[in-house]
Amino acid sequence: MRGLFWILALSGLAVAVALGARLNDGYLLLVVPPWRVEISLNLFIVALFALFLAFYAVLRMSSATFGLPRRVREYRARRQRDLAGLVFQDAVRLLFEGRFGQAMKKAAEAHGAGTAPGLSALIAARAAQRMREPEKQQYWLEHAKTDDPRTEAATLMLDAEMANEERRFADALEALGRLQGKQGRHIAALRLELRARQGAGDWPGVLKLVRQLAKRDALPAEVVREVLSQAHLANIAGRRHDRGQLVGYLRSIPEDERGGRVMLAAARGLMALQADSEAQKLIEATLDQADDDTWQSELVAIYGRLSGSEPTARIAKAEGWLRRHPDDAVLLLALGRMCQRQRLWGKAQSYLEASLSVQAAQETHLELAHLLDQLDKAEEANKHYRASAQFNEN
Repeated sequence: MRGLFWILALSGLAVAVALGARLNDGYLLLVVPPWRVEISLNLFIVALFALFLAFYAVLRMSSATFGLPRRVREYRARRQRDLAGLVFQDAVRLLFEGRFGQAMKKAAEAHGAGTAPGLSALIAARAAQRMREPEKQQYWLEHAKTDDPRTEAATLMLDAEMANEERRFADALEALGRLQGKQGRHIAALRLELRARQGAGDWPGVLKLVRQLAKRDALPAEVVREVLSQAHLANIAGRRHDRGQLVGYLRSIPEDERGGRVMLAAARGLMALQADSEAQKLIEATLDQADDDTWQSELVAIYGRLSGSEPTARIAKAEGWLRRHPDDAVLLLALGRMCQRQRLWGKAQSYLEASLSVQAAQETHLELAHLLDQLDKAEEANKHYRASAQFNEN
């Protein structure tokens, strides 16, 4: 459609020019003594237009001729940049393919050609790190820091990541600290910092970071729970020699972070420090809220060994749990121990025998044997001593 329009336009212009030439009877007189030339005005106009076209053509040819060396240089430079770009692309591809030696070679070529020098140096540094060549790794990292200011943040991120992989957690934290001072902290940097603080054993810092990441939905829920549990377990272990610090820390743990492993470690730590009253409160609060999936027989076993005030109330509490878990052998054993300490011989024997009927265990046989010894039932006690000894033989 566009071509047809131009054909019609040119045809109309040609008709208009032809009609105008027919109606133009003028002439042009040129006098250059001793010569005198008289020509048609139409011919002069045509000759002048032709002369303009010839002059324009000569100028274009001259420009093209004298500009040829410059265009050749530009073409060669463009061709070199294109080739360098292909080399850079090859370096990236080879790095992801795991061909680190060739990737480092191609990245060095691209860096030498001036193609994205900062990124080329980063690729070479990563390839060198994968090849376990620390000197070349450091060399290319230094180039990445100095050759292109735009890649400074990327250099710090890669430096921290590689330091984490090499278990140089202090170096990783240092790099992330410099990054934070320049550009703040984003989610990827927070993840790297979390890994570094885990490796460095900075568990309070781990708790702070994982909570931040959880608020941003930056980690799966199961990962958050696992990391929180690891941090709390480490903090409990670090306070296992100081009763005041341990009790204070346990009170600071939020309700939604009181997982089964954490509460079990806390109960064991309190029992080891002879903080039986605190252990009792913790176990009761945990088991009262537990359902069938979160019920922990290990906590019940610790509960049965606790001493202190209100033993009758503890027995009543355990009997309440027994109504919900009638087939828990550990709970029955704990009740037997508590009743035995209160000299409730009949109930103690009944609970211990019930525990054995659910699951035979060496410690249950021994508890029942000791009870029967106290009741002067030597023959029955010997049967349970022999039964407990069979577990050692097996």
